[in-house]
Amino acid sequence: MTTLAITGGTVLLPDATVTRADVLVDRSAGEILEIGDDLGADADETLDATESLVTPGFVNGHCHVAMTLLRGYADDKALDAWLREDIWPVEAELTADSVRAGTELGVLEMIKSGTTAFADMYFFVPTIADVVDEAGLRARLGHGVISVAKDEDEAREDAREGLAVAEEIDGMADGRISSAFMPHSLTTVDGQYLSEFVSEARELGVPLHYHANETEDEVTPIVEEHGVRPLAYAAEKGMLEPEDFIAHGVHVDESEIGLLAEAGTSVIHCPASNMKLASGMAPVERMREAGVTVGLGTDGAASNNDLSMLDEARDAAMLGKLAADDASAVPAEAVVDMLTGATADAIGLESGRLEAGAPADLAVIDLEKPHLTPAHDLVSHLAYAAAAADVRHTVCDGRVLMRDREVLTLDEAAVRDRAREEAAALVDRAES
Repeated sequence: MTTLAITGGTVLLPDATVTRADVLVDRSAGEILEIGDDLGADADETLDATESLVTPGFVNGHCHVAMTLLRGYADDKALDAWLREDIWPVEAELTADSVRAGTELGVLEMIKSGTTAFADMYFFVPTIADVVDEAGLRARLGHGVISVAKDEDEAREDAREGLAVAEEIDGMADGRISSAFMPHSLTTVDGQYLSEFVSEARELGVPLHYHANETEDEVTPIVEEHGVRPLAYAAEKGMLEPEDFIAHGVHVDESEIGLLAEAGTSVIHCPASNMKLASGMAPVERMREAGVTVGLGTDGAASNNDLSMLDEARDAAMLGKLAADDASAVPAEAVVDMLTGATADAIGLESGRLEAGAPADLAVIDLEKPHLTPAHDLVSHLAYAAAAADVRHTVCDGRVLMRDREVLTLDEAAVRDRAREEAAALVDRAES
């Protein structure tokens, strides 16, 4: 056994209290051995956390990581027009090389902002899995299945690819990669394919992840065609199970909140994207009060425009209060849970908490900053004041991915150069 000790810091515990302590990690097993005093003396490696807060690694519950190549490409439009006029046409020109470059850039950004795990729906997923493996992160990945604008053979082939990819990548990277079957949404995948392939995903034993109730335009067509709300329709298709998680859930009514709570299906809230696209304000406090597990995600960098979970946490707190018309709604402790353990639970990972036996996924936040002074309440600081650039170190599965702001598993300059080149080539193909 080789060990890593994170020493001299203040540790955020699962009950949202903080304590001065060291964290001792079994690097070979990738798990936390002990949290306590003076644990660094005999460790094989140490990581200095003096004047810092040691937190669980942040968990991004919903993103499209390779969309970093489209950051700033198309802004200030409503979702449907943005997708159909800008995003889908350029995504039609994606190659494995462009997805690799965008994924490298995205995981670099996540490591530098303390994220150690994420869920991702996109294309060329085996390429994404290879990058995740190389970078050292943890992820749940799936191929985004879409049937619109495809004939029956093409739609069925796309759904089969979603199942094949889920089976192929599950358990990769020494178990750090999990999979899911990911129909894009209830309006972009025809009901006949949902009826056929959801049952096959259940046989495969993987969860479902899909966009739902993001805008009113995703609600109205289902109500008009099927006579029920979208999540009732999803339930009829067998798409609400405890292991499943939906993205957004902005326009859910009380009946749908009840369905989610009864089924145990989780929701990933993406406040920045919802605000930027004017999709609406998700009723996060009402869902939490009903017992729904609500996690947090950035969505893609094309609609955010960054992958910082600390930014997302602050947005979630602020927007949650506005949506509830209540300053006490979505309090700091709840947001920090959404940033870590709740999102890990939502996407079916065991990370998100610092305790003996838990995966050794953590971030170390430098508290020696003007905007983090004075330190009346470190949980409050994490929810409202901390920024991506405050992250000193990032550790996943017991491996140091970033030490003192230097990413060790990726060549930052080379990643940025490749991303610039591939983004320019992608846009040239789409606009030629």
